[in-house]
Amino acid sequence: MASTVGRVLLARAQRRPVRHLLAAVVALAVAGCAVGPDFKQPAAPDVSDYTAKPVTSTAATPDLSGGESQQFTRGGDIPADWWTLFHSPALNALIEQALAHNADLKAAQAALTVARESSKAGRGAYYPAVDGGFSATRQMQSQQVAPGPNYPVVPQEYLYSFFTPQLSISYVPDVFGLNRRSVESLQAQEQAVRFQMIATRITLSTNVVAAAVQQASLRAQIEATHELIAINAHMVKILKYQLSKGYAGRLDLAAQESQLAQVKASLPPLQTQLAQQDDALAVLVGRFPSQAQAERFELSSLQLPRELPLSLPSALVEQRPDVRQAQANMHAASAQIGVAIANRLPNISLSANVGSTAVAINQVFKAGTGFWSIGADLAAPIFHGGSLLHQERAAKAAYVQAAEQYRGTVLTAFQNVADTLAAIEHDAEGLKAAAHAADAAKVTLDLSQRQYKDGYAGYLALLSAEQGYQQARIALVQAQASRYADTAALFQALGGGWWHAAAAGKSDAAPAAPVQPPSSQASTPPGQR
Repeated sequence: MASTVGRVLLARAQRRPVRHLLAAVVALAVAGCAVGPDFKQPAAPDVSDYTAKPVTSTAATPDLSGGESQQFTRGGDIPADWWTLFHSPALNALIEQALAHNADLKAAQAALTVARESSKAGRGAYYPAVDGGFSATRQMQSQQVAPGPNYPVVPQEYLYSFFTPQLSISYVPDVFGLNRRSVESLQAQEQAVRFQMIATRITLSTNVVAAAVQQASLRAQIEATHELIAINAHMVKILKYQLSKGYAGRLDLAAQESQLAQVKASLPPLQTQLAQQDDALAVLVGRFPSQAQAERFELSSLQLPRELPLSLPSALVEQRPDVRQAQANMHAASAQIGVAIANRLPNISLSANVGSTAVAINQVFKAGTGFWSIGADLAAPIFHGGSLLHQERAAKAAYVQAAEQYRGTVLTAFQNVADTLAAIEHDAEGLKAAAHAADAAKVTLDLSQRQYKDGYAGYLALLSAEQGYQQARIALVQAQASRYADTAALFQALGGGWWHAAAAGKSDAAPAAPVQPPSSQASTPPGQR
């Protein structure tokens, strides 16, 4: 019975310093404030359009090559899987493989996990640190000094043990907001890494589309070059026959053989580029070049999106992940100013210890063995050689740097959209002109061959027609590829629709809070308290 009462009294005594410590913590936390600037989201640029001359509502008209018309939809939204608008199952499957296995994307996702866990770890500074310990010692007391516990009757009892379980609590009240600003900076850094990962994902999907389009373009160019080689080889055969009959000169044959050699020389570089595109596609989907799938893309298998969404300029800064990343970096730099200021102010530490010490393990929790202590420390920097002052100035300069980088990123974002709009605006015209040129060159070549065969045209005219047809065929293929590539670049320049993927929880792009569609509303520039 006495043992039970002793344990109850000890427990009450041990709880008393904890209550005192918590009361002090609450009082200091309520009275505290966070020094430094409170970050506010920069306002969206006050511009009404992307280009000096507004783009027309119609981006393209049907051309002779069978292309589809495209129209800009101002204020239109971008789907997360925008590549499906090309209506190519093979392309969709390839992008899904890339999103699942690409090494760069996986590394970016791992970096986001690191940043997220670091942010959560930083929030531990809000709470007291509680540590438990237990020590057991065996020692012998000298008979020439003060006796040990329970003054011994026999010399052997100068040898005894100590058993000490204890609980230690320490806490640094966030009086001036050092912890809050530190956690704020970590959370902003997490957001920066998040948007860097989103940008990696969008860039990956765009690169796969661009590589597939380039592969299809190279295949078409190689096919056109093979046809030209066959045409020139046939003409060499005809000239050799005419030379043997005396109807053609040696100069004509040498010129045709030179033309054939030039066409053949243009084939290996195209084949090299095609092999490189195959290797690039394999690496993008996380495979070794030797494991590349035998995927053959053709320009005719792709379909141009009929409607091209064109986000409002006020919404672009919310949609572009690189702009959001720059804004997060700016936020982190703002919080670091508060950290630097707080480091120059006094720091308060609270601590408490409670435990028991006994000479026998079965007596640890008996009455009279308990101990406790509670304390508070106040430390203030007095002289650090000016390092704290210069650290604060450096933090403020870093914020200015981040703000200018944000502004530069916004300007680059608008430039990307403007450049892409200009390219799309002229792609259809260029494709239509290239189709006309290719058809005209083919007719010219056919007529020149007939006239030369019948003796009504000279060889120089035929040679010129062959060269013109070769250039027209390749220009047509390149114009078709440019139209597809620039369409994909527009989706990337406008943000890639990542907010839909995040809202659906389909990727690590999903933030902890519910995702809202990008809004054109923005707060005033950052200010200071």
